[in-house]
Amino acid sequence: MKTNRIAALVGLALILSSTPAVLADDTTEIGYVDQAALSALPQFTAARAQLDSYGANLQKQYIARARNASQAEQQKLSAEFQQQIADKQRQVLGPIFSRAQIAIASVASSKNLSIVVDKQIIIVGGTDITQAVKDLLTGVGDPVPPVNTPPPSTVGYVDQTQIDAIPAIKAAATDFQKFKADQDQQAAAKFRSAKTQADRDAIMTAYQKALTDKQNQTLKPLVDKTEAAMASVAQKRGLTLVVDRGNVIYGGTDITADVTSALK
Repeated sequence: MKTNRIAALVGLALILSSTPAVLADDTTEIGYVDQAALSALPQFTAARAQLDSYGANLQKQYIARARNASQAEQQKLSAEFQQQIADKQRQVLGPIFSRAQIAIASVASSKNLSIVVDKQIIIVGGTDITQAVKDLLTGVGDPVPPVNTPPPSTVGYVDQTQIDAIPAIKAAATDFQKFKADQDQQAAAKFRSAKTQADRDAIMTAYQKALTDKQNQTLKPLVDKTEAAMASVAQKRGLTLVVDRGNVIYGGTDITADVTSALK
């Protein structure tokens, strides 16, 4: 778990509840793409090299201009250069990503797939369309968008960023982060005065217990409530699987609005 945010806990609960469906035999509507393999294609590697060079030049400019600048001016310069990098990324990668999306949609449509996800979340089953997508991206001419929209899917997804923005969840996450920061300071102070390994082990045990207790008090009830809301919406919509929006490349059934409504 990368962080102790509510998003990580909710995401974990979502993954655990979804795993059995991933292994089911009735998910033939699911396709998957190895995005790492796509990123190794020449157009992607060339784009990354171009962005790396652009970023290196911007960094040199920032260092030169920020050397004698005030802190406020440095912050302004940093924001300016970050915006320039973001604009360059959209300029360089935007058309390539758009072309890849069209290729994925075209292959998915030809195979009657209702959703395409990242390979990383597939354990067993699904239809691998990576090679077909690569063939379109490396072939002559541009991929042609499918005529039809994706068929109705029994695989749903939620946008975790919108779940995070719900006031009660956001407040709980902020409360936990403040608590953790305080516990970090206390544990660090105790470590500095600890004389034995046994003392340090005891400090770490107490620290971990404090965080776990706080999670159970402030975050777990929301995790349980969120998981129950997802399960209820999925059942009403006839879904066999719910995943995070970040893993969906094409298609799927968006239940974010239904889940956030149930949680407010």
